[in-house]
Amino acid sequence: MNHTMNGYLRAGLILSGIMTAFILLGFFWTPYDPAAMGEADKFLAPSLTHLLGTDNFGRDIFSRVLQGAGTTFLIALSTVAIGAVCGTVVGAVTGYFGGVVDEALMRVNDALTAFPSILLALVVISILGPGKKFNVVAALGLVFIPSFARVTRTAFAALRDVNYVKSARLMGASPARILMVHILPNTLPVLLPAITIGFNNAVLAEASMSFLGIGVTPPDASLGYMLSEAQSLLTAAPWYAAGTGGVIVLLVFGVGLLGEGLQRRSREVA
Repeated sequence: MNHTMNGYLRAGLILSGIMTAFILLGFFWTPYDPAAMGEADKFLAPSLTHLLGTDNFGRDIFSRVLQGAGTTFLIALSTVAIGAVCGTVVGAVTGYFGGVVDEALMRVNDALTAFPSILLALVVISILGPGKKFNVVAALGLVFIPSFARVTRTAFAALRDVNYVKSARLMGASPARILMVHILPNTLPVLLPAITIGFNNAVLAEASMSFLGIGVTPPDASLGYMLSEAQSLLTAAPWYAAGTGGVIVLLVFGVGLLGEGLQRRSREVA
C-alpha cells in the first residue's frame, strides 16, 4: 500500500474529502438562510457569528458559499458524467473497431475539438437559454465529450490486440463483452486522471460562465455568480471574494492533487 499511496494521492484524498464533506453539509444544513437579508447586518466582518462575514444585503456569506458550492459541484459532476460516458462509448467503438467507423466518428470529434470549449458552450447555451442548471450541464457535457473520446480511443486502440483480448476473441466472446469486461477495466489508469482533470475544468468553466451571467443565475446559487457579485464589493467586503474564491481554489487544488497522484501511481504500477 505504501508503494501505491504516494504523497500527491494522499494529500488529494484528504483535501478532496474535506471539501466534499463541506459541500455535502450544505445540502442538509446552513447556519442561516442563504437568502435572508438584514439591514442591520450589512458588511459585517468575519466573526464567530458569521464565519465569512456578510454581504451588502446582510446575507451570511458562509451559508451562501455552502449553497453555491453544492450547485457548482453537482453541475461539474453531471458534466463529467455526460462527457465521460458518451466520450468513452465513442472512444471505445472507434478505438476497437477502427476503419470507417473510426474515421467518421473521429472527424465529428475533431470538428467539435476545433472550437474553443467555452465558445462552443456559449453557442449551446444561447440556443437552449441561459440561467438554467440543466442547460449549463447539457452545454458543458457536450463540450467535454471530445476530450474523453480521444483519451479512450487511444487506450482501447492500444489494448485491442494484446494477448488476453485475442484469447477472448478466439473463445467467442462478443465485442460488447470484450469492450466492457476485458478492455475497459484496464483503461482505468488512464480514465481516472482524465476524469479528475475534466472535473476541475468543469468547475472552472461553470464558474466562468456564471461569472459572466450566462450560467446559473438567481435564485439558484453559484460560486461563479457570487464572485461576480463580490467583484463590486472588494473594498467594502473583501471577505466575500476571498471566501468564495478560496472554496473554488481549494476544491480544484484538491482534485488536481488527486489526479496527479493517480497518474504517478499508474506509472509506478506500470
